[in-house]
Amino acid sequence: MSYISLPESKELDFVAIGRLCIDLNANEIHRPMEETMTFTKYVGGSPANITIGMSRFGLKTAFIGKIANDQMGRFIADYLRRNRIELTNVVTDRTGAVTGLAFTEIKSPTDCSILMYRDNAADLQLTPGEVQEELIAKTKVLLISGTALAKSPSREAVFQALNYAKKHGAVIAFDLDYRPYTWTSPEETAVYYNLAAEKCDIILGTREEFDMMETFEHNPEHSDQVTAGKWFDYSAKIVIIKHGKDGSIAYTQDGADHRAKSFPAKVVKTFGAGDSYAAGFLFGVMQGWTLEKSMEFGSAAACIVISSHSCSDAMPTAAEVHDYIERCNRGEITAS
Repeated sequence: MSYISLPESKELDFVAIGRLCIDLNANEIHRPMEETMTFTKYVGGSPANITIGMSRFGLKTAFIGKIANDQMGRFIADYLRRNRIELTNVVTDRTGAVTGLAFTEIKSPTDCSILMYRDNAADLQLTPGEVQEELIAKTKVLLISGTALAKSPSREAVFQALNYAKKHGAVIAFDLDYRPYTWTSPEETAVYYNLAAEKCDIILGTREEFDMMETFEHNPEHSDQVTAGKWFDYSAKIVIIKHGKDGSIAYTQDGADHRAKSFPAKVVKTFGAGDSYAAGFLFGVMQGWTLEKSMEFGSAAACIVISSHSCSDAMPTAAEVHDYIERCNRGEITAS
């Protein structure tokens, strides 16, 4: 059964709006950051990683965002361009804003952390007037993410993009991507997340992220059914709630819940899993696959990324994901 109907005859498959930053991943893994001396630079930001993933899957993609007028900003633009992502709506900041940085610590495969520098970040300076309606008008899917809602004017730019997407019939996906250090209070976060989610067709997040959105709700048992049910009263067709190592569950308007098997991985680090899962799942939905097959594809894509040092560089092709699934099914890959 297909739960999402994509608009036909659109020039672009996928457009995302939001965070463009630099990831600096520790080279000396199994050490605390205090003892780490060298890092490798990658393009980062959840919506950027998801867009890179979609492009690697062979879709026509574009990005809406703002980069700093510096060497890091130019590095980001060049990397996206080399990954065949249209940049006509990636604006260069002229106010002196800087590129956001994320230093990652890899103490062990399961003990990872991120140290973020987001003061005066260029991506949060995107204004509503800089969002191109004509770009959104020609895409099938628009992805938003939570970090872009954290500050003005980026917050208003996201809502402008949502209005354009609604006007032109794009499917809207919301990757919750909650980063508490960019917000003033839980109450502020919940208000703007809820306002955005009301307009979205697909919502993806962890149980903890949905709990944050329910700051003003009564859901003491943290029930997935209660959480998902709320959004079906608005625009949502699919709500995915992720439970870490216990897997993910997709809830649909018809009251059904959908589960899929997970795959083993030789884990290097945990971050990047959500981005690659989202890219894989959304790709599957756009191909008209069942939700179970789409979830499996997303799970396998996530396994590939967490088995690598990077996030953006490790985003796989569709052929690589299919091969990974086949190798797992043959027992050639085991968890570590």
